[in-house]
Amino acid sequence: MKGRAAAGLILAGLAAALGLYLLRERQIAGPLGASGFPLDDSWIHLQFARNLAEGRGFTYNLGVSVPGSTAPLWTLLLAGLFAIAGAHLAWVKVAGVAAAVGSAWMARRLAMQWTGEPLLGLGAGLATALSAPMAWGALSGMEVTLAALLVTGALCAHASGRVTLAGLLIGAAALARPESVLLVPLLWLGGPLTLKRSLASLGIPVAVLSPWIAFNLWTAGTPLPATAAAKIEGGLVGLLAGTREPVAETLFGRPWRFEAEWAAWLVSVDVLLPILILPGLWMLWRRHGRSALLPASILLLHPLGMALLAPYRGPAFQEGRYSIQLLPLAICVAVTALSPSDQGWLRRAIVVLFLAASVVPLWSGAGRYAWAVQNIDAMQVHLGHWVSEHTPPGARLALNDVGAIVYLGRREAVDVMGLVTPAIIPYRREGEKGVLRYLERACPDYLIIFPAWFPELASRGDRFTPVYRVRLERNTVAGADEMVVYETAWNRWSRAPRPCPERP
Repeated sequence: MKGRAAAGLILAGLAAALGLYLLRERQIAGPLGASGFPLDDSWIHLQFARNLAEGRGFTYNLGVSVPGSTAPLWTLLLAGLFAIAGAHLAWVKVAGVAAAVGSAWMARRLAMQWTGEPLLGLGAGLATALSAPMAWGALSGMEVTLAALLVTGALCAHASGRVTLAGLLIGAAALARPESVLLVPLLWLGGPLTLKRSLASLGIPVAVLSPWIAFNLWTAGTPLPATAAAKIEGGLVGLLAGTREPVAETLFGRPWRFEAEWAAWLVSVDVLLPILILPGLWMLWRRHGRSALLPASILLLHPLGMALLAPYRGPAFQEGRYSIQLLPLAICVAVTALSPSDQGWLRRAIVVLFLAASVVPLWSGAGRYAWAVQNIDAMQVHLGHWVSEHTPPGARLALNDVGAIVYLGRREAVDVMGLVTPAIIPYRREGEKGVLRYLERACPDYLIIFPAWFPELASRGDRFTPVYRVRLERNTVAGADEMVVYETAWNRWSRAPRPCPERP
């Protein structure tokens, strides 16, 4: 099939998937708008991007540089769009959808490079466009479709022998989703191990990543962003940071769970995916040797790398947000398993079945997306507007969700989770008592938290007085059913504010 016709089919497939998601959003969350995002984290990118676009640097609170993004390339892309065309939330959706289109097109190209079959290339592109995680990613306000585009582009460049381009793209992919860095050594090993090629395969990604690592070291004293330091629960990076856990959990328990979760996630995307991936890897080895097999083996190593290096949540967490960058690759490997079939009718039949299996999860995925949007709109977005209307412009907020409330409320934030307030991380190791000690030094005017997460803080009536609360009737994505706004004892607009010690 000619490129123009294939592009039309891929666009139509993605449009159909997105249309279903938007229909379900309208049915469940209400009138459609550009501000409908299924995660509060989406708003964190927007806060950084708006500050960058307004010339305030990589800051969350004005004047304080902080490495609070594990996907700085996405943040920078949004900042560029905001600077050029204004801080309109529609640009976030446009960028996500455009990257999803590019990912599907790159999947078509990679499958054709590996198989030489236009039908299998079209099948890979359509399956990518029709997949539920790709539709979620396109509308989520998150970086996942950009990461998928860059990873698949790097694999295409590698397959065509363009070492420099592959190095640039995989380095950029790691700035969009850090798990992509595992592909760097695999791409290097998947070719001649000459000095010149090694310098390009390893040196270029290092050069691309170096400015961000330097920024992290300058602002937080660690090569990792503050978000990673706040979230990592074990593994090698956790060990270096002082986290201790049983060796059996590190080496066996978590890796096994992550592998099982990865396999289950692939089944949830397309029931034929895990069935076809292993024979697809075998075909890649037979046709292209280690050049294709080693990079594609990331499909086996991805959950192990997540579990052993810097674990937080598993590969399926939040619709697979830490794994979607590998979905086009998984689909391309799966369709490669069909390439030895000499019977055209059989190959076409299996491709149709594969596409049908990709479509099946769309309805349930669209429902989950719509309820997530409803949850974030009803809780964090609602509280952002409440803060804007009911608190003084100079108020300082302490929060456990710093996305929509800070973006819409335009207030200074103290992040009790540490994502954008890394100074609190050592205090968090002491539990709620440590968090309270930090708050007694930071002296926020309001505290906005899930009481279920911080029961000791919520019970301290001498420090925190509840003034407003939001409760979700059907919670599918928020950290707890209820979020409460407390006026603190240090509130500078109260009748008798408690004296504030020197702030950290």
